[in-house]
Amino acid sequence: MNAEALPVATRRSSARLFLHQLRAEQLVFWRSREAAFFIFLFPLLLFVLLGSVYSGTIDGAPAPQALLAGLIGYGGANTAFAGLAIQLVLRRESAILKRLRATPLPAGTYIGALLVSTLVVFALQTLALFLLGRILYGTPFPSAPGSLVAAVVIGAAAFATLGAATASFIRSGEGSSAVVNFILLPMAFLTGSFGPTRHYPAFLRAIGDVLPLKYFVDLVNAVYLRGHGFWTQPEALAVLGAWGAVGLVLAAAKFRWEPRER
Repeated sequence: MNAEALPVATRRSSARLFLHQLRAEQLVFWRSREAAFFIFLFPLLLFVLLGSVYSGTIDGAPAPQALLAGLIGYGGANTAFAGLAIQLVLRRESAILKRLRATPLPAGTYIGALLVSTLVVFALQTLALFLLGRILYGTPFPSAPGSLVAAVVIGAAAFATLGAATASFIRSGEGSSAVVNFILLPMAFLTGSFGPTRHYPAFLRAIGDVLPLKYFVDLVNAVYLRGHGFWTQPEALAVLGAWGAVGLVLAAAKFRWEPRER
């Protein structure tokens, strides 16, 4: 093999390795009944339940459409933040990450496959929400699908870095679910994922105004409910980028491959 062919062969080998690991991550996720239900199906169940409670309009939009946009935001946080954080903690504390680190699998390939697998799950969940909304409530499909795809990727990336950072601070696998849900569920209520917040006390709205999920929901609202391009929401993009950067810095500084000492 000549010298010019070596980089091409290396890239092909790396791509095959990445795809193999991505397939493995997908198989692990879908074979876990708990993950499939609480991460993938739970936002769909919430959509059905909330859609049967709310009627009329929410902030000027038909209630089912507003709920759909909010639950896309919640689904992103639930999948990329909570799901990823719990998964990393459980794998770290059961020494799976330590064993993977000792294999020839490059760390970047493993992390990349895990993140892309998370994005795939969220993308499928978003598609399922649209199909469910169309069947049950007649909600329209997005008029700007490219912008919606971009919004989904941006939100998933920001929450994935926060999930990895949070996993670095959780000490035990047994407590991982409690910790992330203690963060996620209040955040969802305070940021409008489950319905309007205009009647909340001012101090609760002020807390919601600094949380990343509010800006992801705002971004999805602008794209889906108003048909705007994702680039028309610079404030939401800037806040999500800032939260994502914080998560990335903390994850890079604190991430551990080995179980914590008991």
